[in-house]
Amino acid sequence: MTQTMLPIVILAGGEAIRLRPVTEKIPKALVEINDVPFISHQLDLLKRNNISDIVICAGYLGNMLRDYLGNGSKFGVNIKYSFDGDVLLGTGGAIKKAINLLGDSFFVIYGDSYLPCDFKAVQKAYFKQKKQALMTVYHNKEVWDKSNIEYDSGKILVYDKINRSGKMKYIDYGLGLFSSRAFDFVESNENVDLALIYQKLLREDKLAAYEVHERVYEVGSFRGIEDFSGYLKNKQNS
Repeated sequence: MTQTMLPIVILAGGEAIRLRPVTEKIPKALVEINDVPFISHQLDLLKRNNISDIVICAGYLGNMLRDYLGNGSKFGVNIKYSFDGDVLLGTGGAIKKAINLLGDSFFVIYGDSYLPCDFKAVQKAYFKQKKQALMTVYHNKEVWDKSNIEYDSGKILVYDKINRSGKMKYIDYGLGLFSSRAFDFVESNENVDLALIYQKLLREDKLAAYEVHERVYEVGSFRGIEDFSGYLKNKQNS
């Protein structure tokens, strides 16, 4: 039986300060990579993984994103939008505001991340482990960013983006799966970071883990844009 893929939330509300002055007039998701807005590359990736129902949590210059994408039909997907409003809600608060647009379970990805992993395998692991959430982890080896996870024998022991230790060899890959129940404690219009929700779930033994082996690409920095552009060119020529 074909596995039906869950909907996905794209967190695209940030101000992208590291990409100034480019992002003074456009949101990060519309920064062109090899002459195509990044969000187009991201949607192509999701579509290849049979994910077609998408909710975009938008904030900074979000109307431009909606003007470009519309309802997603020209990209072969279905897109709905949830806007922070006058006050930015943080990644966790933004998901809480969008919760009524989602089903009982859903993926979450950041609006500047390109994750060439097997989404189907991640979803299968989520349902198998039967926790309120699942975090994908990657053996980072301090290459792409500062490691922030102690991980052993299929379990996350410590997750902390601020207080790091030498025991941390893994990184939060940037793809999560959540039950809507994981956000029950978040108040409406509360500003809360997704990392704090992950930490709460970990303390309560409600967080599963799945290790991926494909590196992450990001466009939140000029170096990241250069790396991702090179990846696309190499893939096109291979």
